[in-house]
Amino acid sequence: MNDFIDFLTENFEQFDATSALDVFLIWLLIFSVLMLLRGTTAMAVVRGATILLIGAFILGRIFDLRVLNFLLENSFLGLLIALPVIFQQEIRRALERLGRAGARAFGHLDYDETLETISEAALDMSRRKVGALIVLERETGLSEYTERGIPVDAVPSPELIENIFYPNSPLHDGALVLRGDRVVAASVTLPLSENVLPGELGTRHRAGLGITERTDAVSLIVSEETGRISVAADGRMYTRLDEARLRGLLQQLIHGANGASA
Repeated sequence: MNDFIDFLTENFEQFDATSALDVFLIWLLIFSVLMLLRGTTAMAVVRGATILLIGAFILGRIFDLRVLNFLLENSFLGLLIALPVIFQQEIRRALERLGRAGARAFGHLDYDETLETISEAALDMSRRKVGALIVLERETGLSEYTERGIPVDAVPSPELIENIFYPNSPLHDGALVLRGDRVVAASVTLPLSENVLPGELGTRHRAGLGITERTDAVSLIVSEETGRISVAADGRMYTRLDEARLRGLLQQLIHGANGASA
């Protein structure tokens, strides 16, 4: 105990403004990483690993387990190499989230007229039970997905959108991606969500949710079976939307209001 006190006293005497700044920057870096990983699978794994390591450290010190202590003391470098490999998806999403926050300072895509257009098209397709999946690109580019689809590059209109999703038309399978006031591509294949969805929500809903789990896009889904309209954003699905709620929700999600309840 006396050795520990002497160690603290000796190092405290050397603690100056530069040391304080050094500690603050390290704390800020760790805090920022934890905030970026908040709400992801990686965060749960980090908590579990931390508890395991603390438990192993305590047991090793109490019972003088030399092999365990040796492994703990020499595993830091290995952990630094392993973490980016294990959590590559979560790290990528966290960096994308950080990049989106910086991109907002440079403005955002104009969807004012487009929102009314897709709302009108979705409501009409809902009445006729025509399945549809429409994705609105935001700060995160969707080029890696649109390149696999059919280029359109047209001004969106209810007639164009409904013709694309008309049953058995060449482009009705897959998603329609919009970027501001332009239709970028149709028949786009999207990644499927791994989350379990209610039975009435099928592959089209999993694709619409999946793209919002990987990017900041907003997707609108019309069910072919029930005609119900759903919207997905930030990995969350909003279902059973009527006309008023659909328009209000899209405005809130796209223009950065406080959000909406499911």
